[in-house]
Amino acid sequence: MTVSNPTPLTSDDDWWRSAVVYQVYVRSFADSNGDGVGDLQGIRERLPYLRDLGVDALWLTPFYTSPMIDGGYDVADYRDVDPMFGTLTDFDNMITDAHALGLRIIVDLVPNHTSDRHPWFQAALAAGPGSAERERYLFAEGKGENGELPPNDWESIFGGPAWTRIDDGQWYLHLFDPAQPDLNWRHREVRAEFEGVLRFWLDRGVDGFRIDVAHGMIKAEGLPDVGFNSMTTGQRQAELLGKGRLPYFDQDEVHDIYRAWRPILDSYPGGRMAVAEAWAETPQRLARYIGPDELHQAFSFDFLDATWSADSFRKVIDTALAESTIVGAPTTWVLSNHDKQRHVTRYGDGAEGLRRARAATLLMLALPGCAYIYQGEELGLPEVLDLPDELRQDPAFLRTGESRDGCRVPIPWSGELAPYGFGPQGSELSWLPAPATWRGLSVAAQAGVPGSTLELYRTALRIRREHPALAADAGGVTWLEAGPGVLAFSRAAGDTVLTCVVNISGAPALIDGYGVPIAASEPLTGQGFGHLLGIDAAAWFERR
Repeated sequence: MTVSNPTPLTSDDDWWRSAVVYQVYVRSFADSNGDGVGDLQGIRERLPYLRDLGVDALWLTPFYTSPMIDGGYDVADYRDVDPMFGTLTDFDNMITDAHALGLRIIVDLVPNHTSDRHPWFQAALAAGPGSAERERYLFAEGKGENGELPPNDWESIFGGPAWTRIDDGQWYLHLFDPAQPDLNWRHREVRAEFEGVLRFWLDRGVDGFRIDVAHGMIKAEGLPDVGFNSMTTGQRQAELLGKGRLPYFDQDEVHDIYRAWRPILDSYPGGRMAVAEAWAETPQRLARYIGPDELHQAFSFDFLDATWSADSFRKVIDTALAESTIVGAPTTWVLSNHDKQRHVTRYGDGAEGLRRARAATLLMLALPGCAYIYQGEELGLPEVLDLPDELRQDPAFLRTGESRDGCRVPIPWSGELAPYGFGPQGSELSWLPAPATWRGLSVAAQAGVPGSTLELYRTALRIRREHPALAADAGGVTWLEAGPGVLAFSRAAGDTVLTCVVNISGAPALIDGYGVPIAASEPLTGQGFGHLLGIDAAAWFERR
């Protein structure tokens, strides 16, 4: 095997503790060949943009061989690149260039389920009931006089039953789409296979993994009923999942998997890491995923779900920082991702939503820990709410009517007409259409423009990287009294203090005594000896 860069970028094993990670939804980032789909070469060509933005690492959504029923989260071959995205050589070239520019690469790992096109599942279908091939998945006999009822009442996260019956009468489990059969993680071959997958990508130089559905790989023994009276919607199912009420969620045995993975990660130089997409009933249970013998991080989705209020943000931040203290690992902050409505729209859409989103960015980037940015948020992109139904590709849409496609529309790079430079010059193809309103939000339209959202991100990320009070080893959060509806906290390094103030009060707020403003989401105006911070605005002040 030819390996492009088997060594780490630097010897900094703790780079992930304060990194800013940029999530690349590969299909929608940049198209190099004009087929309307983003690819690895497109990422490679845009790496200088990401370096100049000021991020430390990229998290790539799945690019593996897949029939793309769920946007690549249905993997048919974990050791190869889907032709839609390029080749292994393209990956090697991309990661080599990324490392040369000082950017690390985190790849998505999907261990809970495979594609139904995976050779293992195809072999299981062919082998029949009771075979060794079926033991790698969760096949079961049905209930009822002739086995015509599902083995239990479990429901798919995408809506409908979590079981599908095949021609020989058995049923197989799929917590998501029927094209995504769940693996049996009590099977030694499954565990050995994924340990090999980890080593395959680590040998190619990847710096970390984002673990998809990290909480769902072990199911309760006996596959007991949940107790549903009727099928719930996908949204209600997600709410139940987040409250830890399901026997296929957050089982204690899942930690055995990560305790086996950690020595593999630690055996490679350069701080190879893993972050869990995990939901748990309590902060204490979520904390169990993190530690010196398991994973390095787990996403803090409560920050993403916080409402636009000072009380909500304060509670979420305090809780997350307390969890961080428990496990001795940094908190991860995130405002948007490929599964959630973009936060410009969640915060009210239009001018109000953008104003709040910009303020939330300064809040997030001032907090200790690691921040994850979803592609296009640095442009202030809103959710696309009016995609034609016939163009939507999210499998959940067909089962529940709920769709994640609106946050996955390809991002705009340049030009007056869609798809705004997504592909090579002259290409008019894009797998999802961008709205006409995005022409003013493109990278080209915002680059170098004072006050643009892109320049706000560039400024904030530069300050975060350079400012001693925002360094990984700087002080924690000290809350300050700032009046009703105003959040204010400081962080310090020696005599240097940075104060972040966010005005959620509904009226302009007079800010005084924190020093010199060095960044602001909206222009500040002088008011006597202080500064007037506008509605839904945030600013950083420095005192030395």
